[in-house]
Amino acid sequence: MLSPADIETLLLTFKVASITTALMLLFGTPLAWWLARTRSAWKGLINAVVALPLVLPPTVLGFYLLVLMGPAGVVGELTNWLGIGTLPFTFAGLVVASVLYSMPFVVQPLQAAFTSIGTQPLEAAATLRAGSLDTFFSVVVPLAKPGFLTAAILGFTHTVGEFGVVLMIGGNIPGNTRVVSVQIYNHVEALEYTEAHWLAGVLLVFSFTVLLVLYSAFKTHPVAHQLR
Repeated sequence: MLSPADIETLLLTFKVASITTALMLLFGTPLAWWLARTRSAWKGLINAVVALPLVLPPTVLGFYLLVLMGPAGVVGELTNWLGIGTLPFTFAGLVVASVLYSMPFVVQPLQAAFTSIGTQPLEAAATLRAGSLDTFFSVVVPLAKPGFLTAAILGFTHTVGEFGVVLMIGGNIPGNTRVVSVQIYNHVEALEYTEAHWLAGVLLVFSFTVLLVLYSAFKTHPVAHQLR
C-alpha cells in the first residue's frame, strides 16, 4: 500500500503539474498563435527552441537551468536583487523548470490546432468587424478546443512523469520538491521494490487512462494525429 510519504509526493506532484499546466497554457497560447500565423524569418528558430527539450537530455537542460538560476547565474542574480532568493531546490524553481521542459507538449498541439483552422473563419469574423481579441476568443478558441484539451492533458501528464530536470533543479526535499518520480527512485535505491511497485503502478494506470481517453475522444480530430 501507499505510505503517507508516498501520498504526500503524489499530492505534491499533481500540485506542480497543475500549476505548470496553467502557466504553460497562459504563455504557450500566444506563442503558438504567433507561430501558426507568422511568416517571420524567426519562426524556424523559435520553433527549434521550443522543441529543444524533446531531443535534449533532461540532465543537460537541468544543468544549464541550475547554472542560470544559481547565485552566480543571470537569473539568480536577478531573483536575488528582487529579494526572491535563488530558485534551485525550491518549489518555485521546480515549477519554472517544469514549464520550460514540458512547453513543447503544449505549444505544438496548440500550433497544430490553430493552423488547422485556416483563414476563412478569421476573414468571416473580420467582415463582421470583430476585433482581434474578439475574433480569438469567439472564433479561434471554440474551433481549437480539442487542441487546448490535448495540450492541457499532454502538458500535465508529461510534468507528472518528469525525473531528470526535477532532480537537478528541485533536489529531493520531502514535502517541498520530492515528486513521484524521485520517490520511486528512492524506493529502488533502498531496495524497497514493493513500495516502488505500488507508486509506479499508480502512475502507470494514471498515464494509460489519460492516453486512452485522449485517443478515444480525439481520434477523428487532426490534432490527435501528432501523437502518433
